[in-house]
Amino acid sequence: MDALRQGCRGAAPREGFTACPSWGSSRAFICVDNYICGPMTQTAQSVLEHVFGYSAFRGPQQAIVDTLIDGRDALVIMPTGGGKSLCYQVPAIVRPGCGVVISPLIALMQDQVDALQAAGVKAGFLNSSLSAEQANATEQALLKGELDLLYVAPERLIQPRCLNLLKRSRIALFAIDEAHCVSQWGHDFRSDYLQLSLLHEQFPTIPRIALTATADARTRDEIAARLNLQNARHFISGFDRPNIQYRIQQKDKPLDQLLHFLRTEQKDNAGVVYCLSRNKVEKVAEYLCGKGFNALPYHAGLSADIRATHQRRFLREDSIIMVATIAFGMGIDKPDVRFVAHLDLPKSIEAYYQETGRAGRDGAPATALLLYGLEDVVKLGQMMAQSEGNEQFKRMERQRLDAMLGLCEITSCRRQTLLRYFGEEDTQPCGNCDSCLLPPKTWDGTDAVRKLLSCIYRTGQRFGANHVIDVLRGSSSEKILGFEHHKLSTHGIGKEFSATEWKAVVRQLVARGYLAVDADAFGALRLTESCRPLLRGEESVQLRKEVAASHTKATRTPHDDMDEQDIPLWNALRACRKRIAEQLGMPPYVVFHDSTLREMVAQRPTTERALLQISGVGDSKLQKFGDAFLQVIREFEYVEE
Repeated sequence: MDALRQGCRGAAPREGFTACPSWGSSRAFICVDNYICGPMTQTAQSVLEHVFGYSAFRGPQQAIVDTLIDGRDALVIMPTGGGKSLCYQVPAIVRPGCGVVISPLIALMQDQVDALQAAGVKAGFLNSSLSAEQANATEQALLKGELDLLYVAPERLIQPRCLNLLKRSRIALFAIDEAHCVSQWGHDFRSDYLQLSLLHEQFPTIPRIALTATADARTRDEIAARLNLQNARHFISGFDRPNIQYRIQQKDKPLDQLLHFLRTEQKDNAGVVYCLSRNKVEKVAEYLCGKGFNALPYHAGLSADIRATHQRRFLREDSIIMVATIAFGMGIDKPDVRFVAHLDLPKSIEAYYQETGRAGRDGAPATALLLYGLEDVVKLGQMMAQSEGNEQFKRMERQRLDAMLGLCEITSCRRQTLLRYFGEEDTQPCGNCDSCLLPPKTWDGTDAVRKLLSCIYRTGQRFGANHVIDVLRGSSSEKILGFEHHKLSTHGIGKEFSATEWKAVVRQLVARGYLAVDADAFGALRLTESCRPLLRGEESVQLRKEVAASHTKATRTPHDDMDEQDIPLWNALRACRKRIAEQLGMPPYVVFHDSTLREMVAQRPTTERALLQISGVGDSKLQKFGDAFLQVIREFEYVEE
């Protein structure tokens, strides 16, 4: 940052001096000693180019940045990978003082600060991981005006000592990251976030920005109300992540399904596998390791040291599969996660969108695979019933679960339905989800549905799906005989379908609201008012046929469009990046993202000026890393000549 503030790039030459070689170029290196140029004005565009190495803002970034620079507040809803960080990092550098970022991601603050420092930004953090001496040094740097950005955990920020520190410092702005944590309706509530309204009360002249990737209308309203951002400018970007292929399948030996997916489509790729329980996380991680994969468990039951070690390995090593509960993932900035697999049903579409959004942050093809079953609905329903929330909260959570189940059972485009949930009505079928790639076949399930509903009614609406299906299929188990259900007229009337096929019928009826699952009665199925027309013969129903997992078209890999002769250079650049990252003790993507390396492969820059034209190469990274990458490219150019 000193070079940027004290010098210039491409400024008009003063009278009597030689013109700077970068004059007239919008992307050029810092002037060398041979050239004297005029002072540079600190603008958002210059910071974007010279610090972060990008030539233009994307989408609403420019408007958001201008809003903050002008001293106004903003609420930003932007999908993962959309560039939320730049929305507050750029104005924090442009405005006088230090930008304070409130983030719940203590385990990731070091990597976030490392990434900024690699770009030449003076950044620090304050959280419980620091020693007293380290914290004091950071506080003194803030007071002396030596920081551009400071990351603070919410529980520290609300302490009187920290608030007093901020009042004695010059603050450029406050950025409240992961703002959905303030919402008690949301999927990742943090109680400390409820007190962040004090920023508006105690620092009324400092602009604030709240950011999150996932928030429906209700959650957005709650964020605005709790943070006093009703008068802020609201920026709601499109939620579409077109590079992610959404695929949802019913569970049928889920570990075998996962193994097939990994072996046939995700060889040597990094990804995340989500499970509902800690025990399942451990078992799945052990299973994958036994099959030759580098899989690590992550859940709240592990020690902080183990979690930190596993997270660090995931961020810094290649081909790591993290098997985790939802305790893992928020704020993960790893750009090359090629897949996210759910082995259990998420409790809401918001949670599903947030978790799948951790794949493909680099814009390259990625896959979101979800395996689910009716037992997931029962388990989540029981968890909701046992929660400490009031009846209104439980009812809203049930509605969210119903919407999630509905997404699983639709026969139309998954993405279209997903976007419609977040308020994007005018969308077309995507052509890149399982429903679009292999449109599901439907069948007239009216007779089967009537048999099922009748059986549920005659068994007293007191039993779960497995028992009802056993009655339909004519089982003579001890339980069936004990309840004398073998004497019912519905006993054995459904032998033409397998248990798996009947479970598919049950799931679809639950998703469509014809059946309810009673969590308080161990998953008992109950008829709803909606099923009356079906039983009376006034309605018919079309059901979807399940598609075998192996029949679904796989996604393209990130490098399918790379010429074969470019692969050696690509591998050499990645090896160079890994070597530098290991030397500096940081994740490889902090050095350069894959997208930057791909552009290097395509453009083959051999000079500093040419390298600076590559997106993601700023002044500081050019100075720190440029020579090493240029040497690799020059060696390949020499060999090819």
